Amino acid sequence: MAELPGLDLSRLADHLDRAVPGLLAGKLRGELLTGGRSNLTYAVTDGRSRWVVRRPPLGHVLATAHDMGREYRVMRALAPTPVPVPATVHLCPDPAVLGAPFYLMRHVPGRAYREPAELVGWRPADVRALYLSLVDVLAELHAVDPAGVGLADFGRPEGFTGRQVRRWKRQLDASRSRDLPGIEELHDRLAAAVPESPAGVLLHGDFRLDNVLVGDDRTVRAVLDWEMSTLGDPLTDLALFLVYAGRADLPGRPGDDALADRYAHRSGRRVDALDWYLAFAAFKLAVILEGVHYRWLRGQTVGSGFGDVGARVPPLVAQGLTRMRRR
Repeated sequence: MAELPGLDLSRLADHLDRAVPGLLAGKLRGELLTGGRSNLTYAVTDGRSRWVVRRPPLGHVLATAHDMGREYRVMRALAPTPVPVPATVHLCPDPAVLGAPFYLMRHVPGRAYREPAELVGWRPADVRALYLSLVDVLAELHAVDPAGVGLADFGRPEGFTGRQVRRWKRQLDASRSRDLPGIEELHDRLAAAVPESPAGVLLHGDFRLDNVLVGDDRTVRAVLDWEMSTLGDPLTDLALFLVYAGRADLPGRPGDDALADRYAHRSGRRVDALDWYLAFAAFKLAVILEGVHYRWLRGQTVGSGFGDVGARVPPLVAQGLTRMRRR
């Protein structure tokens, strides 16, 4: 019953005894799972079973972000599809229990590789297989029929890319704590060249290595962190994955072109006009990290590893500008 920031185990146990009778076999123990730059994630156990609790961060929460009901709904909908997701157990929208809405899901055995450097020591063939399997999972996700899994109303794909540019500009404005040279130019260039939105597919919104669990057999066991999921342009998901993957300078990792070609082959979509999407991905990631930096400055983050997040933002702005200036 150790005290955890943002998770009162006694109140959680009392709530689960009422909401899901018979679930718990004993007192709960828990731990804050390391990593995670946004929502707080905890492992909890009653000594017999193991679950994971997700809730929003303790401090500065932006509008439309950290929607627990959204995460829970999409994972529940994807359960019968080829996309690997944890089994959902319970959603509590009432902030009176833990101070914020939260949900409970089954624990999935596997490891989240928080940084590409953690793959050092892998055989190049295993690194290659993992990154190709990530692309394959992304293609599987984009092949899901939203209406067929009850998610036809999960987003507004018409005009999606333009709304995304405006949304992340608003998020940036809500998390300003310092001057970021070039970020206004990047936004303005993106806004002036928004591509036409295609038919919408189900998006993850933040698909990357450390948002999946990898088994001992080097396969993807579960896709996590669905807080940004919606219906929209599949190339936004692919481009963000490529920007993240570009951080991994590892023997065996396929290059961006190889990963994009793999996606094109598995999905049947064209990927020959990615520059705008890659620039937007850099902008979006810069805004996300700036929000984390904003909370860290105010002491509103839980866990370690946040002190260097702010330094990652300017290179992303430069990366995005390079893409847009060469179009």
